[in-house]
Amino acid sequence: MKRAALAAGAAALLAALVVGGARFVAPGGPVVVDVPEGLTARQTTDLLARKGIVQSVFVFRVLLKVTGLDRELKPGTYTLREREWPTVIARKLALGVTDAVKVTIPEGFMAAQIAERLEKAGIIPDAREFRAIVEKRKLEGRLFPSTYHMPRGYGAPKAISAMTAEFDRQIGAAYAAASPKPDLSLEEALIVASIVEREAVLKTERPIIAAVYLNRLRIKMPLQADPTVQYALNLGYWKKGLTHYDLKTPSAYNTYIRRGLPPGPICSPGVEAFKAVLSPAKTGALYFVADMTGGHLFSETNEEHSKARMMYKKQLRKEKERLKREAAGR
Repeated sequence: MKRAALAAGAAALLAALVVGGARFVAPGGPVVVDVPEGLTARQTTDLLARKGIVQSVFVFRVLLKVTGLDRELKPGTYTLREREWPTVIARKLALGVTDAVKVTIPEGFMAAQIAERLEKAGIIPDAREFRAIVEKRKLEGRLFPSTYHMPRGYGAPKAISAMTAEFDRQIGAAYAAASPKPDLSLEEALIVASIVEREAVLKTERPIIAAVYLNRLRIKMPLQADPTVQYALNLGYWKKGLTHYDLKTPSAYNTYIRRGLPPGPICSPGVEAFKAVLSPAKTGALYFVADMTGGHLFSETNEEHSKARMMYKKQLRKEKERLKREAAGR
């Protein structure tokens, strides 16, 4: 309908205006312009005129009014041209044809990984600036994982602002809507959720894993969560196969040597992991060990846990032997 309105009214309107004295010349060089959120059609027109994109403020305002596109203009960063034809400008702004780059931030990414991905996409010029802002403002865990559309060269401050705004909309809203009111503060729930996000392979296990860590917190048992040690290593990625030496890493984030919660989140959890912490499974489980299906075996006692670990190691040995036989038979 937008395109039809533009096509129907624009040609006749512009013809009349040109005859009436509005003169247009060939478009010039490209101009990058950022149209902020909340601008009116009049303010947008004035901005474009100052940039040399709109040649006649009067023509452009009338065009928008007649076609009804004055209520359809979308914010964003656009590449337009000096003395661009009004119909072209109106179409791009009404349809939101920005220079946005699609980038997906997966659940469980730490800030260092997010910075690297945004830099690679050309959205931020320097990952180090992004990480510095996150560290200064203590925003680890508050950069909501989602798919974003941001223009190239958007910059770290704006990218961070967009992601923290989405965090407030998703995580903040989930916390405010929780019933009954959580015993944990938003920050505490976020820390636990970040650990759950890194531990849970199967989505269905999130509430159970959340319950395990909450049970451990309640009885003042060390969390002993491998992801916190991975984070403590400060490698910028998640190391697999932690060693006994790794587990002794001196850090407030190492939950093997320090009781209670680490000082902050270790990654950006998704809203489902966060909700799992607000509504954990009803279980007395204190332990879990990986099984051979991608999930975990949960236990309430250390004795049960020891048996589960032995079972897993036995299954793992069998799987390794099977793979060796297959390799030898090729």
